[in-house]
Amino acid sequence: MNRRTASMFAVACGLAVANVYYAQPLLEVVSADMGLSQAVAGVIGTVTQIGYGAGLVLIVPLGDLVNRRRLVVGQTVLSALALVAVALAPTAPVLLAGLMAVGALAVVTQVLVAYSASLADPSERGRIVGIVTSGIIIGILLARTVSGTVADLTGWRSVYVLAAAAALVMAALLWTKLPRDDEPRERISYPRLIGSLFTLFATVAVLRTRAVLALLIFMGFTVLATPMVLPLSAPPYSLSTTEVGLFGLAGAVGALGASHAGRLTDRGHGQRVTGIGLAVMLASWIPIALLPHSLWGLVIGVLVIDFGLQSVHVANQSLIYRTRPEAQSRLTAGYMVFYSVGSATGAIVSTVTYTHTGWAGVCVLGATIGLIALLFWIIADRRRF
Repeated sequence: MNRRTASMFAVACGLAVANVYYAQPLLEVVSADMGLSQAVAGVIGTVTQIGYGAGLVLIVPLGDLVNRRRLVVGQTVLSALALVAVALAPTAPVLLAGLMAVGALAVVTQVLVAYSASLADPSERGRIVGIVTSGIIIGILLARTVSGTVADLTGWRSVYVLAAAAALVMAALLWTKLPRDDEPRERISYPRLIGSLFTLFATVAVLRTRAVLALLIFMGFTVLATPMVLPLSAPPYSLSTTEVGLFGLAGAVGALGASHAGRLTDRGHGQRVTGIGLAVMLASWIPIALLPHSLWGLVIGVLVIDFGLQSVHVANQSLIYRTRPEAQSRLTAGYMVFYSVGSATGAIVSTVTYTHTGWAGVCVLGATIGLIALLFWIIADRRRF
């Protein structure tokens, strides 16, 4: 697993995960075009996350059972078809169904993360996971910028047409470059494979602790990301979708956090990385709360919260993969289910909170979640559960 191969994994992950986030800066545009209410518009992100959660449980564990090369390429091709369905959606139900399929198939990112961990030398597994995760971060951030810019120029549907084309190109590249001698690692039935997820939670304490942390940190992040477009697109700022999308670039430093966190975890500093990352995420809500008075406060806050989030996320994964090397896909699935639940919950509660209490309420909610995550980690560290 050299750096070039890791970089290819990172690009593939970035393109796949971007499919989940293209819609975030487009809520107003899609709502106007499809005649959706604000409440239904908020469901767009939630539906995609629900699909993602289903894919985590039903698809990602297959990486421990079937040929990973075929699994990755097959998912990528099907993703292209789902993206075309979204681009051509004539009604809201068809749109939501297509987005759910896009979310379910985007879990190819997690198949690739587990794949990279299995190919990496144990002494540098954290570094490799950090590189691949950096691609995911950049994909999330560029998704908002690209979708906003393309939507302004050629309409929101063209965003998904371009994404489908990119998926097909990446499928061809992966089919050509991925290892051809990848053999199944488990010989059990599919029902037993899925059922073993529960066994892992019962027997692997690190998985339980890190999964709860994943739920909390991604809930906190989604509380910020989901309603952010609403105050930015409204007076007094009245920013375009392109300008709103550019705010995501402030979090590019999160990629640096992921890479550095992986190296530190390889050296035995995973707990320290986790504590610092959680404290940074909590502190980020101070500048974020300044949005009504300054856009720079939001820029700083997004930068800081992404850095903390990705540092904790990479440390979590690196520590989990050490426990059961033969079950890395299932460990990934179990961990990321909690990520998906946290993201979906954050999308719902943040939209409702913004509707009733405005940006101040969103900031209080986000800071509260950040504090709970930090306190949970402190207690878990002391009790070693």
